[in-house]
Amino acid sequence: MKKYFPLFLLICNFFFAQNQRFSYEYQFVKDTLNKQEISKELMNLDISKDGSSFYSRDVQVSDSVMNAYFEKQIKTSGSMNVDMKMMSQRKGSVRYKIFKKYPDFKTTASASIGIDSYKVADDRKLLWKILPDQKKIGEFNAQKATTEFAGRKWVAWFSTELPFQDGPYKFHGLPGLIIKLEDLTKTHQFELIGASKFTPVAEKVSEFTGKKKEIEISQNQYRKIFLEDRNDPAKVIKQALANGAVIQLTDQNGNMISTSEMIKNKEQGAKAKNAKDNNLLELDLLK
Repeated sequence: MKKYFPLFLLICNFFFAQNQRFSYEYQFVKDTLNKQEISKELMNLDISKDGSSFYSRDVQVSDSVMNAYFEKQIKTSGSMNVDMKMMSQRKGSVRYKIFKKYPDFKTTASASIGIDSYKVADDRKLLWKILPDQKKIGEFNAQKATTEFAGRKWVAWFSTELPFQDGPYKFHGLPGLIIKLEDLTKTHQFELIGASKFTPVAEKVSEFTGKKKEIEISQNQYRKIFLEDRNDPAKVIKQALANGAVIQLTDQNGNMISTSEMIKNKEQGAKAKNAKDNNLLELDLLK
């Protein structure tokens, strides 16, 4: 049974203060042919006076551990060896971040494809239909609303007891925080499970990855690049090798992997992964 934090017991000033973190459990089905297998990920919605960010806490924690591991390698040996066993221990699968800028809720997504990082502007409008249905979810009185977005129909429950016109992922624009959101196929669901204050900290730039400059593109441009990568997942490796890059990988037993085997494994692995990853949150990316 899902446990809720005693949010309602917190003083009202808590919700009007700056720098509030709302934690959501994200449940999703990757493969429509295997709906019994449900993935779960803990997501954070950090709200400040200028805007919000939405990201996977699981990925954030896992990446911090990974970065520290590789930084230690570089400092002690002067080089970095990509350990497949270590890479296989990475947690979290939601690797994008969503940013909304107040007061106009200008929405962008940070996402990586291959070796490139992108800042994707999304100007699609959310047209909500607010319905009279009401119910209590956790500690909050909530009201129902519906919309269509990215190839899916969505049902949202928002609460005016939480005075934020924001919500998980790219969703916003209701007269209260969205505390539960589910698509009609019931294969993607976000539900509020906790709240806390947070102190903003400067992003730490990893010594082994550096700070990549994001390429600013539109949603339509991103869709094109996304499909190209999905159809040719080894394209980046091939281009890097053609430009003289030296790439060294080892398997879980520490044996070196040849470039031809690397490309073959990448293509076969991506094909198998895509077959079981056919239920993207934004279905229109595949069209």
